[in-house]
Amino acid sequence: MRLTHGLIILLLGLLPGFAGTALGSPTLEEKVIEHQFANGLKLLVVERHDTPIVSAYITMGVGSVHETSETRGVAHLLEHMLFKGTETFGTTNYQKERPILEAIEKAGSSLDALRLQKDADPARVAALKKELADLQEEHKQYVVKDVFSTIYSENGGVGFNAFTSKDQTTYLISLPSNKLELWALLESDRMKHPVLREFYTERDVIREERRRSYDTNPGRQLYESLVLNAYNVHPYRNPIIGWHSDIANLSPQKTRGFLHKYYAPVNTVIALVGDVKAADAIALVERYFGDIPPGTPAPNVAAIEPEQTGEKRVIDIFDAEPRLAIAWHKPTMPNKDDYVFDLIDQILGSGRTSRLYRALVEEQQLATSVSVYGAPGSRYPNLFVIDAIPRYPHTTAELESAIYAELDKLSNELVGDAELTKVRNRLLTDQLRQLDSNAGLAGLLTSYQSLAGDWRYLVTYKQEIEKLTAEDIKQVAGEYFKAANRTVVVLKREDAS
Repeated sequence: MRLTHGLIILLLGLLPGFAGTALGSPTLEEKVIEHQFANGLKLLVVERHDTPIVSAYITMGVGSVHETSETRGVAHLLEHMLFKGTETFGTTNYQKERPILEAIEKAGSSLDALRLQKDADPARVAALKKELADLQEEHKQYVVKDVFSTIYSENGGVGFNAFTSKDQTTYLISLPSNKLELWALLESDRMKHPVLREFYTERDVIREERRRSYDTNPGRQLYESLVLNAYNVHPYRNPIIGWHSDIANLSPQKTRGFLHKYYAPVNTVIALVGDVKAADAIALVERYFGDIPPGTPAPNVAAIEPEQTGEKRVIDIFDAEPRLAIAWHKPTMPNKDDYVFDLIDQILGSGRTSRLYRALVEEQQLATSVSVYGAPGSRYPNLFVIDAIPRYPHTTAELESAIYAELDKLSNELVGDAELTKVRNRLLTDQLRQLDSNAGLAGLLTSYQSLAGDWRYLVTYKQEIEKLTAEDIKQVAGEYFKAANRTVVVLKREDAS
């Protein structure tokens, strides 16, 4: 399964410090030092002493797939909220701030409950709105904005960020190695004493983000519709940001419950890659994170998507140029067919020499762009997606027909040896380019430890890819690229034919 950060650790043998044992240097498997703490926290350390920098990734195996109908959107909201600070950081005086936070929560909860009533008294709604606004204004005097990013930047940190996916949540930073204890202090405090500061303000920010970046963006509208219609049962169908009503009804109580239950050591893996000694890193993490309660393991999703038995076809009316997206259900790692799809991805959609680009964009000039990718997550069976934009005056129907023609070739003809060798090498090389940095390696280690349950999944990847044959590609294409297994979404204007 190809991820955002890429995937091929085995080629690290080509990088400085990661040559194989034939050259007298340790392999990656020998370079990664892992330590399991008593509270369930997993630490992975790779020493790279060429520059005095350490990349620190904290990944929690919790994402939007773990939400219920009562908490949709909470993982994304928490990504925002955990930048707001703790009882120590982000406040001028937490003891004075706390009663106001409690009053804000009480007023906001009452207002949310009142809004759900069909016969709500408008005067009461208006009074609660004013009470909440007044409390929020009073609260501003205690808020220190952007506290973590400011501290990190003042101490040489770069790339401070976070992201939430269907399957996991990651917080990351690269900083001078002599500031690693500062990182441990800040991040352990975020796990121990987070404060849901400016909750209702941030909730409104996310509602506006939903309107601005999703509801009015044709590409995101197409993707969201595709995933929603491809899945009937599995929670992968829900957007990470949540639906409008989900966001509006998230409460501090629900958010805090999700946070304290799952954002805990038993679901967390930390990777430190760079100028750090493993023994020192283990002692440091033990000192700052070792006393945090284990928390509750994130449960496996019980919902299993039923086999699709017929094509799903959807037309979305949207004021934009026409677009087309097609998805086929497929397995995820470590299923052998998932490896095959990595090669199919390369054959069909990687760069200007790929089959779809050559056929649709250059030769037939049916499309202005074409993309191939896996979605929407990696922990559970997912989708292989092709989306494209037709070149005027060509239509989405013409484009769709041409895509199927290319897929039929994969299903009926063997890929030539030269092409297979080329895409194999390109798959490995593309991933290798992303591993030159400490951050790239740290991201890969935490992602695969979280998703596969063991980062060593990466160690076997190259040999699994090299086992695959042209016959495997033909067989997988024939099995999955069937009409009954596909979902098609067309985006077009209301007046378009």
